[in-house]
Amino acid sequence: MIPILFEDKAIIVCEKPIGVLSERGSNPRERCMPTLLEQQTRAFRVDVVHRLDKAVGGVMVFSKNAKASAGLSRAIAQHEMTKEYLAVVAGCPETPQGEWRDILFRDKQKNKSFVVKRMRQGAKEAVLDYEVLETVTHGEDTVSLLKIRLHTGRTHQIRVQCASRGMPLLGDEKYGSRIPTKNIALWSHHLAFAHPVTRKPVDITLPPPDTAPWVWFEG
Repeated sequence: MIPILFEDKAIIVCEKPIGVLSERGSNPRERCMPTLLEQQTRAFRVDVVHRLDKAVGGVMVFSKNAKASAGLSRAIAQHEMTKEYLAVVAGCPETPQGEWRDILFRDKQKNKSFVVKRMRQGAKEAVLDYEVLETVTHGEDTVSLLKIRLHTGRTHQIRVQCASRGMPLLGDEKYGSRIPTKNIALWSHHLAFAHPVTRKPVDITLPPPDTAPWVWFEG
């Protein structure tokens, strides 16, 4: 069962489990959030308005009709939806908070994104704010818990922006992590937006799992 955090006739806010596709894939037999939510809630159709990597879990919002889809998509495009994540990275940023602004190029064949020096075909700007919540020593490694607010939604954005600065997410071998964890240490922590139909505020915070590496930190 998918944990439902808020539901009405227009939207579903829920916890996406780690290892489940956030959108419909090419393989109809592979588990994906829209199909699972349709089966669980008996909604006629559940549509995706934003995405999480398969290996990442946390809070997501889905729409149940075209009006809700349009409203949520507009809120994302106009930067009116707050999307915050928690991440555990190797090392620690030079400053306790700041903005990272990069140009990312996605290699679709490798399903991997890279930071590039200048704009070119297929490249897009990626912007996020970060805050260091805590830094600890675990074994021989220094690791930091970051709170990240996305201003753009590029493929693997947080993962590649952290890794490009020598601070890969723990467990993210694709982007160079040498500290193994069961799952990639990234969690969709907080969503806030105006309801696409009623305009009432929807504000959901979801803590990460009570497992490593999250339990290494006090906060």
